[in-house]
Amino acid sequence: MHKAGKSPSPSRRGARPVSRRAAGLAALAVAGSLTAACQVAPFGDDDPGPAGPPPEGAVSGPAGPTTAGDDYVPGDGNGGYDVQNYALKLKITPDGPQQLDGTATITALATERLARFNLDLTGLDVSSITVDGAPARQQRGGSELEVTPAKPLEKGAKFTTVVQYAGTPRPVTDSTLGKYGWIRTPDGVFVACQPSGAHTWFPSNDHPSDKATFDFEITVPPGLTAIANGEPETPPADTGGGGLPPNQPGSPPNLPGTPPSESPGTGLPSVEPVSLTADTTSKWHVKAPMATYLATVDVGRFGVRTGRTPSGVPVITAVDQSLMTVNIDRFHKLNSDVTEEWTKLFGPYPFSSTGGLIDNADVGFALEAQTRPVYGAFGLQPTIVAHELAHQWFGDSVSVTKWQDIWLNEGFATYAEWLWEEKTGGRTVKEQFDERYRSAGARELWDVPPGNPGRKQMFGRSVYDRGGMTLVALRDKVGEGVFYKILQTWTKERRHSGATTRQFIATANQVSGKSLDGFFNDWLYEQGRPSK
Repeated sequence: MHKAGKSPSPSRRGARPVSRRAAGLAALAVAGSLTAACQVAPFGDDDPGPAGPPPEGAVSGPAGPTTAGDDYVPGDGNGGYDVQNYALKLKITPDGPQQLDGTATITALATERLARFNLDLTGLDVSSITVDGAPARQQRGGSELEVTPAKPLEKGAKFTTVVQYAGTPRPVTDSTLGKYGWIRTPDGVFVACQPSGAHTWFPSNDHPSDKATFDFEITVPPGLTAIANGEPETPPADTGGGGLPPNQPGSPPNLPGTPPSESPGTGLPSVEPVSLTADTTSKWHVKAPMATYLATVDVGRFGVRTGRTPSGVPVITAVDQSLMTVNIDRFHKLNSDVTEEWTKLFGPYPFSSTGGLIDNADVGFALEAQTRPVYGAFGLQPTIVAHELAHQWFGDSVSVTKWQDIWLNEGFATYAEWLWEEKTGGRTVKEQFDERYRSAGARELWDVPPGNPGRKQMFGRSVYDRGGMTLVALRDKVGEGVFYKILQTWTKERRHSGATTRQFIATANQVSGKSLDGFFNDWLYEQGRPSK
């Protein structure tokens, strides 16, 4: 995640979340700072919403834990089962009295014997629940949906829960970050939910320790397009637009090597005109496991481009047609170029497509939605794109198992952001490091250990900047060749799974042949400025 805002130091704060209270793009330009930020949830209590009736009769037998046990996001997640797949059938009517009508089919494995189990869900009305085809009882409390199957689930059993629900998801509001989650736009919906907003729009085990594959079936009104994670079964609908076309007054020139939209027969859907007279239904499939906060469904009027990177990875790019300052072809080429460059440095691209979406959403942040990062209306910023696409390796494929280790996401993406600036003629990575290191009095940098920043600082400056500096210092200590071997080993061995800082340190020790525990302790867990 990335957000834009004015840095308190003379240099632009790399990989910092965008200030959501910024007074427009002109003010941001004067401030000289737009940075990407991977979405943050508030730290207040959730509105419990309406509670369902209590179940009839006594419930006996074991129940799964009602939390993942992560102190950084109390109450999020659940235990006793491992979700394998979410199949979300969604009818989204942005201007309707009820914006969402959904059916969630959740396939899971019981990791213990369960007489009942919990899902996370906030503020939406549940009309029915079945488990393995039999009606189940429900009880609501806060953000918890307790489900009691007709008969207990045995340990190791594969089971399917179907939840029918409806309502208008409410965006989460945070005093520092503003709104996030399910955000209304002038023509549709923008969805970005890190760290714990997914359960505002679908029932889930909402914690990154439980990743699953996803299938989306999305129906939207005439004239609108729905774009989700993964790949579509049929060509995504194009409403035209997407910024200034090339060779028009005020637009960038044609870009050599811009990936063209695919034509039929290439193996990747091209685009088709959106229906102006009937509802449109699209299906999207996410083949690799995905954390719930990375799931997105964006609805609006989008210009769409499809193509492939030079290495053959499919690219799907979309831009809201009202954002006339964003050139969709430039954005499309940038998505391809960055993905290709990071593949050379970080290892094979971990997913089956890449790309990005810029929406006319009144937010000042970007989020690394899996396969397709999403960006607010602040425009196209290449270093932010570099940051978010680096997350496809660091955060999306290799995910944290607890939010304490968030530097494994943000520090790595910040390093990539600095690297892209260097590769495109800006400040070098060393200059980025030195500017920050000279800020000896920057308490938010040196007083907060990025390896355990605390709940209120999990998206603070130290996690981003000091996290990125840790990697620069590591590169200096072991040499560039060994450094990238460490990163490539990490992304290969932890591909599509969860990981911890301790595991990364073990990988660095093993690959480098050095004992780096003291080095990492100074940079990640101690207060004060480490020695170079």
